[in-house]
Amino acid sequence: VPHPTWTGAAEAWLLFAMLWMAWSTFTWSANAVSGNARQVRIIFLIATAATLPAAGGVTTAYEGGGAVFAISVSVILAMALAIQLWAFEAGTAERLSVIRYARPNLVAMVLWIAGGFANDEARLVLWLLGLGSILYGTIRARRGTWVVRIGHFAERHGLILIVALGEVVVAIGIGIIDSLAESGALPSAVVLGLIAAGLFAGLLWWAYFDRLQPGLEWRGEQLDGQQRGWYAVDVYTYLHALIVSGVIISAAALEEIILHPSDQVPLAFRVMLAGGLVMFLLGTVACVARAFRVVVPERIVASVVIVAIVAIGGSWSGVALLAVLDVVLFAVLIAEHLRVERSRSPNASGNAEPAGGTE
Repeated sequence: VPHPTWTGAAEAWLLFAMLWMAWSTFTWSANAVSGNARQVRIIFLIATAATLPAAGGVTTAYEGGGAVFAISVSVILAMALAIQLWAFEAGTAERLSVIRYARPNLVAMVLWIAGGFANDEARLVLWLLGLGSILYGTIRARRGTWVVRIGHFAERHGLILIVALGEVVVAIGIGIIDSLAESGALPSAVVLGLIAAGLFAGLLWWAYFDRLQPGLEWRGEQLDGQQRGWYAVDVYTYLHALIVSGVIISAAALEEIILHPSDQVPLAFRVMLAGGLVMFLLGTVACVARAFRVVVPERIVASVVIVAIVAIGGSWSGVALLAVLDVVLFAVLIAEHLRVERSRSPNASGNAEPAGGTE
């Protein structure tokens, strides 16, 4: 992202949202069927093949590659719907729910493909309308009957977050390659930047996997029927989009910092770093609030502090900025851990609690 702008950020997030909803629908479909069936494997193979042009089309979606991107994402979405239509027999409540949900998705696919062949503003409008149609479908689907295995959702979304954290590793690798190509060695500033970036990724991992992931899974398992389905939509389909995209945005800013660790960080990249981190933190806060009706005060305070640091840190080097953010994250997670441990009930298990405690 050599010249990030608000417009560019909005356009990038639209592409992410389209990919996310297609992937999320596929997650719901895979949740309902056995992956060992030959028909399911064939559909998986088709969808996997479609991810290649979709990934390649991300960088050119607004510059001539819109049709490739839109068609590929639509194929992934169509395969997700096909799995569920195949899985349930005609006349069952589950199949009727899938048909009801598929209709706005079909509208979305038509709009997306049409937008792929359109230009500029028309493309954006059509893609936004398509995304809105899918979101409408998810709201409408709340009245349906679905097979929901919370453990599957927890596993899939944990894995996709690991993939997002892998973007931080990619940023580290780019910094190493660039420095070695220029001087044949790693300057001390680059080494410090790599260490700070590695700590950053580790702290994000801790913030999600230590208590939050098992806590969200535990809470979902306590629910039945439509309540469980609503929970899965809110926590995993909606709120995890903020969590995952926040990590990706932060990783994009980290790449710039590691490439120029001794330089002042441009405002745009400071905003990306802080914005992505705040999205991640507040996304986790919202998950805990939805699951347990409690607030995680440390993460809200951390979000405010991070914004303040980025606002006043215009003269700091990239390494210094990243190191300060690491310290803030570490301190917040320690404070959060101590608070939860103090408030634990005698019969609560250590892995069953979210970041903010249990009800």
